[in-house]
Amino acid sequence: MDVLTDEQRHINMLHIRSKDTKPEILLRKALWHFGIRYRKNYKALPGTPDIVITKRKIAIFVDGDFWHARNHQDKPGEQIKTNRGYWVPKLSRNVERDKEVNDALLAEGWLVLRFWESDIKKDVMKCVREIEKYL
Repeated sequence: MDVLTDEQRHINMLHIRSKDTKPEILLRKALWHFGIRYRKNYKALPGTPDIVITKRKIAIFVDGDFWHARNHQDKPGEQIKTNRGYWVPKLSRNVERDKEVNDALLAEGWLVLRFWESDIKKDVMKCVREIEKYL
């Protein structure tokens, strides 16, 4: 049972960003600082990667821990306690879509890198070093 009204929930969901999230900005600033140039939210590719290094054909995604079912990849929605009828299929589809996007990009010859938001917040330099390995 939701404790918010439909209108309150609607307003809450409007404020959840799909691009320019804090972890994404943190990673982009770190890349820029080290002279790594990129395109952001590149719509020409499947899945609209958050960061794309076109010269090296590298597509980078910054995945939210909740929205992409971190630690629950095999059973998305396992952590959900309420409204499971909505959230389990939603999170399962997100994980499935991630796999489809990865396959499509790999088929086009792109390298796909995915970073979890909590990993970026914890150690952004580790993520930058991982990207530099492929440059």
